[in-house]
Amino acid sequence: MADIQAIAQQFTNFYYQTFDAAGKDRSALASLYRDNSMMTWEGSQLMGTQAIIEKINSLPFEQVQHRVSMIDAQPSSATVASLIVLVTGHLIVDGNADQPMPYSQMFQLVPDNGSYYVQNDVFRLVLG
Repeated sequence: MADIQAIAQQFTNFYYQTFDAAGKDRSALASLYRDNSMMTWEGSQLMGTQAIIEKINSLPFEQVQHRVSMIDAQPSSATVASLIVLVTGHLIVDGNADQPMPYSQMFQLVPDNGSYYVQNDVFRLVLG
């Protein structure tokens, strides 16, 4: 298997750069999901590319910046070159750098035609 930490880093960079640069239209992230992909966003479960992108596009903020603190990656199957990626960090929403919001997001990445897609995606704000 390729270096999973490098794959996790590359995926995370691409995902958040695309998410953050898109403003209110994050449809470019659709290529990372499939019809069997699942997302849990703050307890709300969604399935399929269309539902996931609709959720991401419906988020109430105009601008967001993900500040990644840590990326952990592990292989998730002994037979398929899939991996689990756990990201922790802070969100800066609408330029409000004085109140960063801690978050964690987990991705399960599955190989597909020389690349990876997101099979599972779980996002949570970490509020105390």
